Amino acid sequence: MSAALGPRAGRERPTLTRYAWLSIAAALVTMGLKAGAYLITGSVGLLSDAMESTVNLVAAVVALWALHLAARPPDESHHYGHTKAEYLSAGVEGLMIFVAAGAIIWTAVHRFLNPQALERVGAGLAVSMVAAGVNLGVALVLLRAGREHRSITLTADGRHLLTDVWTSCGVLVAVLAVGLTGWEWLDPTIALIVGVNILVAGAVLIRRSSAGLMDAALPLADQDAIDLVLEHFGGEGVQFHALRTRESGHRRFVSVHVLVPGAWTVQQGHDLLERLEAELVEALPGAVVFTHLEPVEDPASWGDSDLSPGDRRPRE
Repeated sequence: MSAALGPRAGRERPTLTRYAWLSIAAALVTMGLKAGAYLITGSVGLLSDAMESTVNLVAAVVALWALHLAARPPDESHHYGHTKAEYLSAGVEGLMIFVAAGAIIWTAVHRFLNPQALERVGAGLAVSMVAAGVNLGVALVLLRAGREHRSITLTADGRHLLTDVWTSCGVLVAVLAVGLTGWEWLDPTIALIVGVNILVAGAVLIRRSSAGLMDAALPLADQDAIDLVLEHFGGEGVQFHALRTRESGHRRFVSVHVLVPGAWTVQQGHDLLERLEAELVEALPGAVVFTHLEPVEDPASWGDSDLSPGDRRPRE
């Protein structure tokens, strides 16, 4: 068995906790601004927006813990590292979104039953717009960092904040409409829409984090990149089977059995694996690659080709 570490897998990534601290700061600022907007106007729509910011704060704190834990190197109890902590963070954030959505929907229903006129709409909208601008800026930073560092935690937090921005825009439009038309039912209506929208966002986060915890295969784009490398090495009696992939946080793992002519020397086989692993790591930067060398003529070499129903068929 041979293994290769990608150029970034052998050393830890720069700490990402600074992004979590940025998210915490943004949550505190926007929570205060939105709460102030609600107190100024009495809008349940703005209240629902403020309640989502409390979820942002909890999610950011969980993200800080997850990023700190995920950065720890492998140890004797965790041979593959601690990167799956990022999936736990995304799952917790999804659950917190469900809680916020329930509270928002309950508040909206209560306001439907007990209508209330809005006050000082202009001032409240101005404060809420500032909060939306803060969230938009931080969301873009987190999404860019999530893509760059392959962090599901930062990506989830960024997408959540971006959803919060669209939520705020919807609330602002509704509150403005109430101020112009006097139709008080628009305020709880938009709050209900916000609650449903947040439920959908939470479901997406939970589904993605569950897939990571269940060791789902790499995305199709990554699998296609692996296929291209293996096709390049096919020929001269070389074949492959038992190809398996998974990802854990920012790390990607690839395992494949390599079958070569039995007459090859150990050095020939070793040299082939070294070149194969190097090209796989080049195709998937930061990947951890495991290879296993077997003689192609030996029937026993094919006995482990069906370790799971999803294995690829042998390729030449």
